Amino acid sequence: MSATAQATSTAARTGKNRVLVVDDDAVITTGLEQLLSEQGYVVDTAADGVNALGAWSRNRPDVVLTDLSMPRMDGMQLMRKLLESDARLPVIVVTGAEDMQSAITAMREGARDYVTKPVDPAKLTQSIERVLPAQTPVERPSAAPFSGLLGASAPMQAVYDVASKVAPTRAAVLITGETGTGKGRLAQAIHDSSTRSNAPFVPVHCVALVDSLLESELFGHERGAFTGALKKHVGRFEEAHGGTLFLDEIGEVPLTTQVKLLRVLQEKTFERVGGNERVTVDVRLIAATSRDLHAEVSAGRFREDLYYRLNVVRIEMPPLRVRGDDIMVLADAVLQRHAAANDKTISGFTEAARQKLMAHGWPGNVRELENVTERAVVMCGESMIDAEHLTLERPRTPTKPSTLTDIEREAILSTLEAVGGSTKRAAEILGISVRTIQYRLHEYRLAGDARVT
Repeated sequence: MSATAQATSTAARTGKNRVLVVDDDAVITTGLEQLLSEQGYVVDTAADGVNALGAWSRNRPDVVLTDLSMPRMDGMQLMRKLLESDARLPVIVVTGAEDMQSAITAMREGARDYVTKPVDPAKLTQSIERVLPAQTPVERPSAAPFSGLLGASAPMQAVYDVASKVAPTRAAVLITGETGTGKGRLAQAIHDSSTRSNAPFVPVHCVALVDSLLESELFGHERGAFTGALKKHVGRFEEAHGGTLFLDEIGEVPLTTQVKLLRVLQEKTFERVGGNERVTVDVRLIAATSRDLHAEVSAGRFREDLYYRLNVVRIEMPPLRVRGDDIMVLADAVLQRHAAANDKTISGFTEAARQKLMAHGWPGNVRELENVTERAVVMCGESMIDAEHLTLERPRTPTKPSTLTDIEREAILSTLEAVGGSTKRAAEILGISVRTIQYRLHEYRLAGDARVT
């Protein structure tokens, strides 16, 4: 019996998971084969993508671990071909720490996970165990895996999924979503979960600064650079050196400043306003916007080259109205915090109050919920907040209440946006089949939904 046939027979008899390792470096494949075999996996190897396709066809592995840079057929091409044949196949990509952009691209196109060279055995094992098909339903967590964020709804699970992948990298992140959805908190959480967590997190609210002051705030100025510049001012880029700079409402930045932002991202250097000294910085940039930046590019109000520099990884923060039970999770947390701050003993919300909160459309999203709940705590003189304590803004224009169909559509489309369009990953997060998502997308296209291409 051949070695391959013997391995296939062994896997079938023992029920062990089979891993296909693909790398053109024989030393690496041999080392990984030995490591994974010792951990109980049945291992096949291939030296490039072409050979890997043959090995996959013969042995049908449970997981494929592939290098990205290989002759004849690279790892990206291999992954695309494998997923065309089996969209459920878990693929883990291996990349150098200096080439995280390739790993991010692979994740967008369907890779389940990535590991960096040199491969850490413990992290590799964790990655394989994480992507293997679950034998029993996985219970979703009741709280967020990031500090400062709450909620376990399907749209937020999609956010956590992407954020957890991008947090340890150097990649720029663009956070989009309606006003008040918590984009700034997500930015802070990504920083706190990154390798830069001990360095500064410097937020800049671009709307709060007039155009004439924004450049000075970002890049600093020298003494005498303009009227009132009585001393040298260190800008936010310098303050964030080694850490993260968060530009909130990046869509409000004027075109003249956009040119300088692009230069800093490309060259990592700049001059202070009124100065000639070149300042070098190491800054990770996270930007957020409530605008449609793609539309802003089309309208000529936002530079296309800057847009693509910022939009390496995009995360859509879902509106509160589609987050279901997260509404009460957030309300309960705000109640506890403000009751303690105001020395009040309030045990929770009455059923009438809960129904009122859940029925509201929340045009102001999480920010509105926090304001409503804080006010209710202040006004409440009883042991529980009742419906009468809740002052909710009426919509400025009549709106049709969300139906279950509307909520399902928003959950599916928001989740797809958050995971880069991967129907497979969206299906896993939402707990439905890929076929269901594909069928719903077909319905949305027929209905002319502009969010479905």
